[in-house]
Amino acid sequence: MESSATTFTVEHLTFFYPGEQRPALRDISLSLPAGHFTLLIGPSGGGKTTLLRHFKSVLTPNGSRRGSVYFMGHPLETVDQRTQAARIAFVRQDPENQIVTDKVWHELAFGLESLGRGQADIRLKVAEMASFFGMEEWFHADTATLSGGQKQILNLAAALVMQPDVLLLDEPTSQLDPIAAGEFLSALLRVNRELGVAVVLSEQRLEEALPLADDLLVLEDGCLIAAGPPRRVAQYLKERRDPMFAALPTPLRVYAAVENKLDCPLTVGEGRQWLTELSLGRPLLPQPREKELTPAGEDLAELSEIWFRYEKESPDVLRGLELSLKKGEILAILGGNGAGKTTLLRLIRGLIKPVRGKIKIPEHSLPMALLPQNPQTLFTRPTVEEDLANMLKGGPEDGPRLAEVVRLCRLQGLLKRHPYDLSGGEQQRAALAKLLLAKPRLLLLDEPTKGLDAAFKRQLAKILRELTDGGVSVIMVSHDVEFCAAVATRCALLFAGEIISQGAVREFFAGHSFYTTAANRMARHLLPAAVTAEDIIAACGGEPPVWPEEPPPEEIPPEDSGPRLSPPKNVSSTEKTSGINLRTLLAFAPVILTIPLTIWFGLRFLENRRYLLISMLVLAEAMLPFLLLFEGRKPQARELTLLAVLTALAVASRAAFAMLPQFKPITAFVIISGVALGPEAGFLVGALSAFISNFLFGQGPWTPWQMFGLGLSGFLAGLLFYGRLPRIGRGALCLYGGLAAYFIYGALMNPASVIMFQEHPTREMFWLAYAQGLPFDIVHMLATVIFLWILGPPMLEKLARIKSKYGILKR
Repeated sequence: MESSATTFTVEHLTFFYPGEQRPALRDISLSLPAGHFTLLIGPSGGGKTTLLRHFKSVLTPNGSRRGSVYFMGHPLETVDQRTQAARIAFVRQDPENQIVTDKVWHELAFGLESLGRGQADIRLKVAEMASFFGMEEWFHADTATLSGGQKQILNLAAALVMQPDVLLLDEPTSQLDPIAAGEFLSALLRVNRELGVAVVLSEQRLEEALPLADDLLVLEDGCLIAAGPPRRVAQYLKERRDPMFAALPTPLRVYAAVENKLDCPLTVGEGRQWLTELSLGRPLLPQPREKELTPAGEDLAELSEIWFRYEKESPDVLRGLELSLKKGEILAILGGNGAGKTTLLRLIRGLIKPVRGKIKIPEHSLPMALLPQNPQTLFTRPTVEEDLANMLKGGPEDGPRLAEVVRLCRLQGLLKRHPYDLSGGEQQRAALAKLLLAKPRLLLLDEPTKGLDAAFKRQLAKILRELTDGGVSVIMVSHDVEFCAAVATRCALLFAGEIISQGAVREFFAGHSFYTTAANRMARHLLPAAVTAEDIIAACGGEPPVWPEEPPPEEIPPEDSGPRLSPPKNVSSTEKTSGINLRTLLAFAPVILTIPLTIWFGLRFLENRRYLLISMLVLAEAMLPFLLLFEGRKPQARELTLLAVLTALAVASRAAFAMLPQFKPITAFVIISGVALGPEAGFLVGALSAFISNFLFGQGPWTPWQMFGLGLSGFLAGLLFYGRLPRIGRGALCLYGGLAAYFIYGALMNPASVIMFQEHPTREMFWLAYAQGLPFDIVHMLATVIFLWILGPPMLEKLARIKSKYGILKR
């Protein structure tokens, strides 16, 4: 147990994701001192995000865990959620995913309002934070109008306004251009130095981030392989010949590759001084020659006078843009966030059309492939293996070709995983593999190195060179200037919708102050044409290290990756996958009797005049079996949120099809809820959706009957199908849906119409009600079958993944 001198203490933490035999974290122990700036690095998929999420209970992933995490000396699980919300802040990778309000000042105040702070206190803290970050000019702006850098600064300010003790950040600069990223990291350093907030930063952009750090942690394959001051850790990585050394800042890599006795530099400024001192004692060798400007291939594409805007009255995104591409060329396009780079790629791909101008591609049937910024948009199957196989046509050469692409993109250990459950870098690799299987002749890449580690960046450079040697052309949009300098044959700078600068790599980067490499900034006073660390090393007479190829995950030998571990036996990581226990039936039996009695009570004694009261009683009774699921623990917010979302979908679906009598998806959504989450959840979603939707369609004495009919349909669906799909199949599900709509909901509502409105019902009245209701019941039955056929499999697949990933409604 640690004192408050540390923010977090981790003791022997091992963690398995559900269904995984390989641990995501392996026996990790560490202490993070209060007030320190800690940098967490490692290859993509190495466990960085998983470790960060263990520092905040609400973000901790579902799975099996052994070991302990302490916050300020107290076990994290004993620290209440209010305290964690105020004292532990988290900033995510995507700026869009964390903003929840429409105005900047609303976003700053949101957290404090959620904690119940007074208005005067909120105004003071919001004003102070806005002044600290210089947000006065855009304080009242719409959050949707902010640039990427402004959005991430806003996320940082909104987290800090709560006055946390520690700030956790998961690759926050991955989607920012070099200038915005530098501004964000500078703001982060001010937060640490001036406000005393401890910072734990996971980052791949180490040129700017590593010099800020007091401590450096290195995670590989879930193991903590090194921890300590940056220079000492860097020396250890060099001696170990670890691939992560290649990701360290340029001054440090140059220093390590050149024989000298000077002090080790970390920053570009220190690197300039080191190079100056080195040159006084030994002459620098001639500067490296410029690479060929472009391959001598024919013109592949030409863009002439391209203008584009998204809306008729909106500003132009591209303005008279001129650009050409040759066969076998790698063209890198750089520029700030919002400059129009992604729009340019979408125009070339043909996803949108220019307002004016021409795009000439002589080969009209030229196969193209676009890697978007969000690779998740490319995934359509439940596993990586199925997604890749979907790109093949079934020929005899498919097997070897698939195996080769899997090897190139290092996907061997990820084939059985759901694409959405991969890390950001792993998703990039899987998406790239899918594009390579399409055999494109023009490859369009939008931020291809986002989330990638240094080892795979080298592999990606090798892949792109092999493709261009085979005649493939590449247009690459990227903020990663170091990668562009290493792999591109030509670079262009896009600003305000125009190409304002382009040329060969050395010529391009040597002429820029900000959009240039760390190597050029470090050496331009002595070596103006040097743009990579290898250029400086060669000029200093050094030898760049040759790094071994990183093995795929399952081939990592045990002596290099920690002990072989099995999932903890005392912690269950999976739920019961089939069947319903006896307790569910016993818990629901009284409800089946109580709800009809409640409705009868309303009819008999209240004469249908208190139908809202009866509806509320039915709703309360519907909750009882569901609440029994949580004996011994409280429902998680994410569990209640999922039920609320399913109920909202059911309500919205009834409203969307209001113009079509009885042809509505609401029963299908209720049945899907029961099948995916169990009979208790199915009954609750059914009763809730009927009750809430009647605020749109009209409350009345029919509401309790509709609640019972829909709830019973959802309950029986869970009773019959929970845990048994996909074995039973889509046909059986649709058959049940049709029967439930006709023989459960219809069988209840037809006699209910007589009971509700006739003081002395007769047998003939009931037969007439069934006859009159027959057309409506048939339409309802057909609608339920159709919507279950269309929506059932994809929704059940997504709900199953959510349940597994987040541990929702475990039995």
